[in-house]
Amino acid sequence: MCGRYTLTTPMEELVEVFDVPEPDFPWKPRYNIAPTQDAPVLARDRHGTRIGLLRWGLVPFWADDPRIGNRMINARAETLDRKPAFKYAFQARRCLVLADGFYEWRREGTRKQPVWIHDPEGRPLTFAGLWECWERGPEPLYTFTIVTTEPCEAVRPVHDRMPAVLDGEAREAWLDREADPERLKALLGPYRGPLDLRPVSTLVNSPANEGPELLDPAPEPGAADPVASPPADGAHGAD
Repeated sequence: MCGRYTLTTPMEELVEVFDVPEPDFPWKPRYNIAPTQDAPVLARDRHGTRIGLLRWGLVPFWADDPRIGNRMINARAETLDRKPAFKYAFQARRCLVLADGFYEWRREGTRKQPVWIHDPEGRPLTFAGLWECWERGPEPLYTFTIVTTEPCEAVRPVHDRMPAVLDGEAREAWLDREADPERLKALLGPYRGPLDLRPVSTLVNSPANEGPELLDPAPEPGAADPVASPPADGAHGAD
C-alpha cells in the first residue's frame, strides 16, 4: 500500500520533464502528502495532457457519499479491472501521480521505523493512478487513487506492497486512452529501476507535520526521536 509520499520537485521542472503546460494552481514542496489532501496528477483528456490538482481518495462516479474516498486511496493492480470502485476508471480515466518519493514503515522489534524510498538521483517518479469526477454535490469533485503492486527487491524487506512506478514508454502507454487493458496490466509489475531507502524522522507519522526536516536521517539507536508513536493501524490506507 501507499499512504504517504513526497513531491518536492519544483513545478517548473515537472512542466519541463513531462512537456506539459504550466498548471493554473500554486504548488510548494510537500514532504508529507496524506490521504484526503489535494495533490498534482498528470492526466490526458479531450483538452490534452496536463497537470491537475485532485484529492487523494477515489470517489466513484456512482457513489452516494463522497466519504467513500477515504478508503479508496490505493487500488491493487491485480484486481483493479474487476472491482466496481476502480474498473470504470481503469477503462477510461488513468493518470500518473507525480512524486519524488514515498514512505513505508519497517517493523523493528516493537516499533515501526519510517523509511523514505526515492530515486537515487532525485528524479521525479510517476505512480500509476486512476481518477474520477463525482458530480452529485454542489460542485464536481475530482479525486484519484494510487495503484499498488508487488514490491521490487529493494522494497521487499520493508513492505509487501508498493506504488506501481512507471517510467519511459510505460508512462505514455498508461495515458493512452485506446490502450489494450491486458497490455496496461502488464505494466504494473514490480519496479525495475533503482531506488534508495533512507530511514527518516518519525515526524512523518503525523500528517499534521510538514517540512524538509521530515527527511532528516533517523537518529542513532538510543537517541531521542521527535515523535515516538507510529501511525495507527490502517492509517496508511488499504487497497
